[in-house]
Amino acid sequence: MQDRPVGELLREWRHRRGLSQLDLAIQAEVSARHVSFVETGRTIPSSAMVLRLAEHLSVPLRERNRLLIAAGHAPVIRERPLDDPHLASARDVLVQILRGHEPYPALAVDRRWNLLFANTAIDVFLEGVDASLLQPPVNMMRLGLHPGGFAPRLRNLGQVRAYLLPRLARQVAQTGDPELSVLYEELLSYGPEGDPVSLDPADIALPIRIRHRGAELCFINSVTTFGAAFDVTLEEIAVEAYFPADDDTAHFFRTAAKTPAE
Repeated sequence: MQDRPVGELLREWRHRRGLSQLDLAIQAEVSARHVSFVETGRTIPSSAMVLRLAEHLSVPLRERNRLLIAAGHAPVIRERPLDDPHLASARDVLVQILRGHEPYPALAVDRRWNLLFANTAIDVFLEGVDASLLQPPVNMMRLGLHPGGFAPRLRNLGQVRAYLLPRLARQVAQTGDPELSVLYEELLSYGPEGDPVSLDPADIALPIRIRHRGAELCFINSVTTFGAAFDVTLEEIAVEAYFPADDDTAHFFRTAAKTPAE
């Protein structure tokens, strides 16, 4: 991808966003002619122009650095591994968020759905899982839909598939990430159980019904991202918090929290 000219890459991002050259020009407050010249390579954009167009195309931070490099500029957006000492405070905040959600499950994943951190209640998703799926990096999408993961314990697997697969497909389309594309094709290969399930577009949350320790638990979940992050790694982290969707599930976790660990 980095051998491709910046104009070609910007045109690809514009097509992903469904914008015309005129649409982008109006949003970025430049002339449509300038956008055309950039895309065809007749003009090499400044670093400021690359970032301006990328902002209006909602290009992920990681890809903005690649655009800058393709235009012959140095990357300006920090990209540090999560174990970098400078991100220690961010890691502490993540752990605090996850622990604060106990006794209910919460976890943090990267842009490819690989598990970064989790609280102690994550055990609800690990019961009976094939050991090979728990080898790092643990991918939560795979864990949820793989026959050796917790898919067999999901009481509404069809609903969960119907929710997760389109979500992953949109992510592939929006990011162009080849590894996510491979993951999507893999998850499709597991095949649906029974007839395809359609979701009610009026529903704002998908219930997740799972068997665990002889009980049937029901969750809804929320996803939090750090939109104000100015580091590639932090921007790509998502926190998934699971909430009890009924009184029985809430009672199960409250009781488990009061029971000393064996």
